[in-house]
Amino acid sequence: MARPDGAAPVVHGTTASGFEAVRYEFERNLAKRGELGAAFAAYHRGKRVVDLWGGYLDEARTQPWRQDTVTTVFSTTKGVSATALALAHSRELLEWDVPVARYWPEFAQAGKQDITVRQLCDHQAGLCAIDESLDAEILGDLDRLAAILARQKPAWEPGSRHGYHAISLGWYQGELLRRVDPQHRSLGHFFREELAVPLGLEFHIGLPATFPESRIAPIHPLKVVHALLEARAPNTLPAKMLLGMLNPWSLTGRAFANPRMRDPADFNRSPALRAVEIPSVNGIGDARSLARLYSAFACGGAELGLRKETLESLMAEPAGPSGGLDDLVLRAETSFSLGFMKPSPVYDFASSRHAFGTPGAGGSFGFADPDARLAMGYVMNKMGVYLVDDPREKALRDAVYRALAGLGPGD
Repeated sequence: MARPDGAAPVVHGTTASGFEAVRYEFERNLAKRGELGAAFAAYHRGKRVVDLWGGYLDEARTQPWRQDTVTTVFSTTKGVSATALALAHSRELLEWDVPVARYWPEFAQAGKQDITVRQLCDHQAGLCAIDESLDAEILGDLDRLAAILARQKPAWEPGSRHGYHAISLGWYQGELLRRVDPQHRSLGHFFREELAVPLGLEFHIGLPATFPESRIAPIHPLKVVHALLEARAPNTLPAKMLLGMLNPWSLTGRAFANPRMRDPADFNRSPALRAVEIPSVNGIGDARSLARLYSAFACGGAELGLRKETLESLMAEPAGPSGGLDDLVLRAETSFSLGFMKPSPVYDFASSRHAFGTPGAGGSFGFADPDARLAMGYVMNKMGVYLVDDPREKALRDAVYRALAGLGPGD
């Protein structure tokens, strides 16, 4: 959209030779596709080929999105957390196909004794909704939280169906990691020391109290009623999902409503919810960090000491639930593997089915495409109405793949 003075929003950053069309699409996002403020980055063969940012933090368009601006990326955080679990697997701290209870004995309560790490990470455990009310105080006490998680009864027979563990997944992954890590670090702590610092990432799961407020882009939330009006368009949030979110007794409503909030932007605007670790939804960072993280995996993981077996497990076809791909929470067909979303006929986001990543509410996305040795990250502050393939993000992603198609073998 145009600025009040009539000039087009300013886009900053760089594109490598051959990737100039990505900048054009970024400019069109701001001018034609309703973008407010955003950033996008891409790495190819370990080199950053796109690094763009622009637009505004506020709807009055007075505060520009800067190079060091960060924002909450909602479920795109799941992929970041999944890289921490993958690194733990690579170090042989856990295995995918053994019961979670082997590492966390208390988890065996309420019929969960046979749930495997893979089933948990693949959203098949039936633990998408937590019955006991949670708040920032409880979330800040990991021992107290672990006891609540261990008491939870599955909503379906584990392994028979899957349903998006929208908020709960990261807590279960975090406690599992805390149990297997020799230093018993939280997931956010493990990620910071083992991935963020070595790779030079600006990404936080549990924001430090000293982080400057001025660098955080406010989230402009999606209104459910507006999303319902747009639900007929392809790839928008499914109407059944939106209606479920309005029903506090439905599985969908329960999966998204604990802890209680006014709207999703509370994950961004509430200092208390930013400070605690909610490894499924409250990651705060920038696009270049998402792309840099996934680039390490897309290029084989050597700089992280990633075992070949681990990378192959991330690239493999997902082991879907016995009851099919209909998601009991999102009310659409979905495909998950080891904490990531995988390409599928419904959401074919990469050059092959070997890719893995995670989109977030409102439009953010990060993923690795090992076959193309490509990684991308996109963040924004105005939430869209799409479950997958937000037109803003997809335009940028498609432009990158077109650029790759135009490069020579040695480029």
